[in-house]
Amino acid sequence: MIKLINEDFSVDEVLKNLKKNNIGALVTFIGIVRGESDGKTIDLMEIEVYPEMAFKQLNEIRLKAIHKFNVEDIFIIHRYGILNITENIVLIAVSAVHRSEAFDACEYVIDELKKTVPIWKKEYSKNGEKWVK
Repeated sequence: MIKLINEDFSVDEVLKNLKKNNIGALVTFIGIVRGESDGKTIDLMEIEVYPEMAFKQLNEIRLKAIHKFNVEDIFIIHRYGILNITENIVLIAVSAVHRSEAFDACEYVIDELKKTVPIWKKEYSKNGEKWVK
């Protein structure tokens, strides 16, 4: 499952959907808005996305990771819009028979997402605004 959403998400609900009889591991990564960047206090973050392309690329990453690491399923949720400090940005949840494959797949997904998916972050502080590389 892949979602690009404006509102917050429930980690518990996602994990419930991934639990099945043959699953021995659930691994999650949750990215949150941090209050400091490059030594400066951040007030909020704005996330922009090209939805059609982002969805397509996230699906490709998801399918590749499922096959490459032999995991059961992967859920990816990424938010967009204005987010406050400590709010959730992204959730990657991987279900697998064994933990090592789940950890590897989760790390692969976040690394590929950061490299290829058209999602941009802008940080706002008292000193102005800055796009995150």
